[in-house]
Amino acid sequence: MFSASTNPVTRFLAAQPWVSGLPVRQQQTLEAAVFTLRARKGATVLPANEPAQGWYAVLSGLVKIESEVGAGRCSTFLGLAAGEWFGEGSVLKNEPRRYNVIALRDTELLCLPNELFRSLSAGSIAFNQFLVERLNHKLGQAMAIIKAGRTRTPEQRVALSLSRLFWSRTRQLDLTQDELASLAGMSRQTANRALNNLQQLGVISLSMNRITVLDDAALTRVMLPASPDEA
Repeated sequence: MFSASTNPVTRFLAAQPWVSGLPVRQQQTLEAAVFTLRARKGATVLPANEPAQGWYAVLSGLVKIESEVGAGRCSTFLGLAAGEWFGEGSVLKNEPRRYNVIALRDTELLCLPNELFRSLSAGSIAFNQFLVERLNHKLGQAMAIIKAGRTRTPEQRVALSLSRLFWSRTRQLDLTQDELASLAGMSRQTANRALNNLQQLGVISLSMNRITVLDDAALTRVMLPASPDEA
């Protein structure tokens, strides 16, 4: 158990399933090596085309990952809440980051430096198991985005942004409609209409700055409706 005054980094690392199996000295090295980055709402925390300093986690706040698609336009393809890790691809491939990371709220990120990431991947089975689980989860996210992208209505895009693919930890999402609109890549008005439609269907309920998913199966059917061949 931790006291209320415990360092948030200490608390966060202790909650990671791969940390507890490390030798005490290595746990101490880990906590000493990680560092944090802070950004205000709307700021670019990590710009595209720069070398990755390490593997990142959202310590607090909310970010979106977006890529430039030409003519000054950007495409958002992922939202990440507190507790989520990202950026392992750039470290594993030793290449510049291909996307911008934008803070949708005041945000603090944790960074596990490249050298330590590689040391853990070379010597910790638990770390590698966690990493494989994350990669498998992100493959599922990518497949859902691709499938939903073929015939996406506003309701489908909102359903995707609310799904367990992106919010596996809770079904009560502390999320404003502005934040959801940004994640889904649409105007606030369009997001509001889609949310009201989903609420009328009994899929979600809406309250002040909170969206509660009531029926995950129905949300999935909205997100990925069966094709005529599958019906």
